[in-house]
This record gives sequence, C-alpha cells and structure tokens, in this order.
Amino acid sequence: MRKGMIALLLALLVEPLGAVDEAIVVIAFPGLPKADISTLQRLYTGRIVSINQQSAIPVNLPSGHPVRQQFLETVLGQDEGHYTGYWLVRRYVGKGAPPMEVGDLDELVRVVQSTPGAVGYVPVSRLPQGANVIWRR
Repeated sequence: MRKGMIALLLALLVEPLGAVDEAIVVIAFPGLPKADISTLQRLYTGRIVSINQQSAIPVNLPSGHPVRQQFLETVLGQDEGHYTGYWLVRRYVGKGAPPMEVGDLDELVRVVQSTPGAVGYVPVSRLPQGANVIWRR
C-alpha cells in the first residue's frame, strides 16, 4: 500500500511539468484563410507551401517544448522523435528544411504577427487579442 501511495504522489508531481492540458489553436498572419487539419499536416511536413494559394510559412517552438509536443501529437499524430527523423531524411534527400524554430511562445506570436504568411500554434490561454485563428481543435 505504501508503494502505491508513493507512485501516486510521484505521478501527481511529475505529470504537470510536461503536460499542457488546454486546447491548441493555430494562428496566422492577418489575411491567411482558415485551414483544415490535413492542410496543416502538409504544411508542417513541407508538402505544401501555401494555404488556398496564399504563401504560408510554418513556425515551430523548440524541440521539447510542451506546447510543440501537444501540437505534434494533436495535429500531426507524431512524437518529437518521428517528426525530427522525418525532417532529417527529408533534408538529406534534398526535399527541403524543417520549419523555422523560435525560442518561446512570445517570440512565436511576434513572428506570426509581423511576418506575411507566417503560421504558428499557441495554447488558448496565450491567444493574442485580435489574432487570426485559422484552426481550432
């Protein structure tokens, strides 16, 4: 019984450190149209470079960021290892480079709001006022 209590306490302490338990939304530079999940999957895997024939530039948070992990799982159905491996192969065979990475959520919002065509993802709690939301879970 004591081991079970210790395991439960450890789970409660460790889980919040990496978990993001709120919805992720995808924001874009003003004027970019709404996108479906299939379009976002193709954009973040380098298979397309536009949304409804408007240039789009995907922006990622750094590897290991909990919001990035949630985005990869929710939108791409991948974990960090698969996504990084995908881009290593793609770059090696000359099929492009992974999306630009920024350091944190504040920088991602700045880049998306100031770069024509930029697309990024944030938790709902960090959604900037007046942001162009192109996808919601």
